[in-house]
Amino acid sequence: MTTENSANTTRPGNSPGTAANQPASSPALLFDTINAYQRTASIKAAIELDVFGAMAGAPATVEKIATHSHASPRGIRILCDYLTVLGFLTKSGDQYALTPDSAVFLNPRSPAYAGGTLQFLLSNEIKGAFDHLTAAARKGGTAQSQDGTVAPEHPVWVSFARSMGPLMVPAAAGLADLIALDQTRPTKVLDISASHCRWSIAFATKSQKAQLVALDWAPVLEVAAENARAAGLEDRFSTIAGSAFEVEFGSDYDVVLVPNFLHHFNAADCVRLLRKAHTALRPGGTVAIVEFVPNPDRITPPAAAGFSLIMLATTPEGDAYTFAEYSDMLTRAGFNPPTLHSLPASMNVAVIARK
Repeated sequence: MTTENSANTTRPGNSPGTAANQPASSPALLFDTINAYQRTASIKAAIELDVFGAMAGAPATVEKIATHSHASPRGIRILCDYLTVLGFLTKSGDQYALTPDSAVFLNPRSPAYAGGTLQFLLSNEIKGAFDHLTAAARKGGTAQSQDGTVAPEHPVWVSFARSMGPLMVPAAAGLADLIALDQTRPTKVLDISASHCRWSIAFATKSQKAQLVALDWAPVLEVAAENARAAGLEDRFSTIAGSAFEVEFGSDYDVVLVPNFLHHFNAADCVRLLRKAHTALRPGGTVAIVEFVPNPDRITPPAAAGFSLIMLATTPEGDAYTFAEYSDMLTRAGFNPPTLHSLPASMNVAVIARK
């Protein structure tokens, strides 16, 4: 005879021999991960159809959004419901509206609009590299091509420069607030892997005597120059074209910026680059590394820890380094012990050290 309280009773969701107070096993994470391509496809479709732009001023019905997007009402209804499930929209009755985050990052009229990042993040050079992730894991580095995204003058970095700049503006302003430039004399800022140049532009905006030097591949520097002109800084802006490991930096810099660059390389190459930066700085000058920096456990915080996988897929030897690892690199390059700082509206942090 058995009773409801018998130890041999198997309740729904519990395997025989499993304590009833343990959580039931679930395949939800597995299927959420396998089907994650649907989330990517939905946001891509919504951006391409300008669904978020249709709600930029006020909530909108399916019919209004469909007219704006030149799309089927049925298709828009299904897409908007799914975007609501994901948390990009809200729904009240028959009207959809932007969430606060969507209003900032997905409204095409917002200065922080991030929809353009699809051109870079979903490019074959980035997304396509993950089609070869099994081979990359076996090899220990990208299997898509010999050098991956660190190949000389790789075209993906022009796309990066054009699409990612607006997202960096708040963090760049925060970094400029952390490093004070001498306002009584001309100062020099070197921006290594300058890309869109938003990091150094923030310093020049704050200090009217700051001269900017942007270093990157020649095609990328065209984007940097466009942004410098738009900021009214063309008379305080110059460039160095080529590989940061090969070209001469010059000297007497007050600040050397190294934003989102070192993660592409092995630790020895990072030290080699930082030694060049140390030589280029004036006494008392500052190097500022902007990076995804995971905790020592390498699994937190998720965005920083997960960045290592991108480096595995797209670079031969890149990684997301911990603060202790950056501290060691900087010490070996001749710098004083660094400090770690959060940055506004960013998953990046700043590692700052003085010569």
